[in-house]
Amino acid sequence: MCGITGFFNKENASELTLRALHILSGRGKDGTGAAGPGWKEYADAAEKLHLPHENNIIGHTLHSMVNFTRQPLVHAGIFTSNCEIYNWKELAEACRIDASNDSDLLVKLIEQRLHDDNVNTADPTAVMRNICGALDMLRGVYAFAYWLEGVVYIARDIIGLKPLWYSFSEGFAFASEKKALKTTGYTDIKELNPREILAYDIKNGTVDRYTRNFFFITPQHEGTFEQIAEQVQQLLENAVKIRFPDEPFGILFSGGLDSTILAYMCRKLGKIPGKDFKCYSAGLRDVQEPPDIEYAKKVAEALGLELVVHQIDLEQAEEYLKTVVPLVEDTNVPKVGVALTMYTACKAAKEDGMRVMFSGSGADELFAGYDRHKRSTDISRDCYADILKIYEKNTYRDDVVSMYNNIEMRVPYLDKRFVEYGLKIPPEFKINDTENKLILRRVGERLCIPAEVTRRKKQAAQYGSRFDKAIDRLARRAGSNTKTDYLKKFHDHPNLKLGVLFSSGKDSNYAMYIMQQQNYAIECLITIKSINPDSYMFHTPNIGLAQLQAEAMGIPLIEQITQGEKETELEDLKKAILQA
Repeated sequence: MCGITGFFNKENASELTLRALHILSGRGKDGTGAAGPGWKEYADAAEKLHLPHENNIIGHTLHSMVNFTRQPLVHAGIFTSNCEIYNWKELAEACRIDASNDSDLLVKLIEQRLHDDNVNTADPTAVMRNICGALDMLRGVYAFAYWLEGVVYIARDIIGLKPLWYSFSEGFAFASEKKALKTTGYTDIKELNPREILAYDIKNGTVDRYTRNFFFITPQHEGTFEQIAEQVQQLLENAVKIRFPDEPFGILFSGGLDSTILAYMCRKLGKIPGKDFKCYSAGLRDVQEPPDIEYAKKVAEALGLELVVHQIDLEQAEEYLKTVVPLVEDTNVPKVGVALTMYTACKAAKEDGMRVMFSGSGADELFAGYDRHKRSTDISRDCYADILKIYEKNTYRDDVVSMYNNIEMRVPYLDKRFVEYGLKIPPEFKINDTENKLILRRVGERLCIPAEVTRRKKQAAQYGSRFDKAIDRLARRAGSNTKTDYLKKFHDHPNLKLGVLFSSGKDSNYAMYIMQQQNYAIECLITIKSINPDSYMFHTPNIGLAQLQAEAMGIPLIEQITQGEKETELEDLKKAILQA
């Protein structure tokens, strides 16, 4: 749990590094540092650093969990990381590497492989391929930058739990949080795809990318429902165990299936409730107790867990929102509702001195836990897509909220081995016409968790905590037309840039309007003009109106001509999307 940043081919790189480190200071309060070729400097805080005036600098803020090892690390290359590698000691022993902690192990592992495989370090593709091989050996989460011989390589864990953003708008820059780049004046900021390693050549200003393999959904596991449930239980227990810190920790606890299984496994694996870990629940203080707190109290009493409940009133909720919305850099109402729930629980845990929290995130995506999965025609494919995109929806929100409270979030359900196994579970073992997460519910039964918990239906955190209701009340009290309009008071920036597949008709116009109302920036319209009036795919009547509508709205239009031939016209759509 740290913050990393870097600026390249910028005359004021030292100034920008200091500003970014200040923004990232909440991610690491144990020290800060920066480095370039031939020098490195460390201090207790960013304002105490005195950096040389150079065009290329890497920076770091430290949250020390294992030993006290300052970064950036300087070996054959310069290395800065935000990582939690759970098998680092085993790898150090197996590879005969003398490492002080997981970050030290990671850079030395990369350099050992580059040396042993006699890799041509002047070839970025060869280096990235070799880095990928080192990353395949890890169990854990990470985001890092490695500066070697004039090339900067950046990468993150394959699911994307540790965040990393970058921009090429002026030279090259990267940072753990988007706001660190935005505050330093960068535009066109992108989140690094976890399936890519990126290499920036400082001298030439060119970029190379290397694509990493993701998981597979075939072949599906063979075996009975009970056999697969047993394997799920064993893999999850291992994922929980390897994440145990050498200090007391907390569990985000709703009294639902996912968090209860984690808490029960912690107890089963030898941790003592109250001494080694506590459960934390959060919600709105209201006339009626929030469902998640009601369930959390029942489950904690039944299983002998120590529970800390943190309830806040409307005024406190509004005060918290002033922090939460800028933190997540988003006014999406469900996202903010979940973030407020997590922030409130983490705040209570921080007051207890906790520096690590376990979260049940990922279980719904992996085991078809949402209502929308009941309408799916391909459960395996949809679960795969959910895991593939979870970094765009959830993980950045969870990371910045916990890090602000100086807490590292650990997510056993998104353990690499657990995900790899879970994606190949037959869909009929995940969901049926009446119930979802079947295999996980069976794990709960095997652990002797009460049926009231194992059969409990999914309720999203923002509803179970009643914080969505709090946002609604605050919006009405403020005279806002919508909850999104109310949240804009705290962060008046668009959520994401979107393109619109635009036919000039009412449906695409209304879809665009809805997204604008939810604070998304419409950057372009995408229109396909078919020469064939009987196109299989695209709308053809009055399609010429799209140009006039685009001019009236002041939105750029991407117009692609197609012959309107079945199947091949999809290639024309692809061209337009790539242009967008």
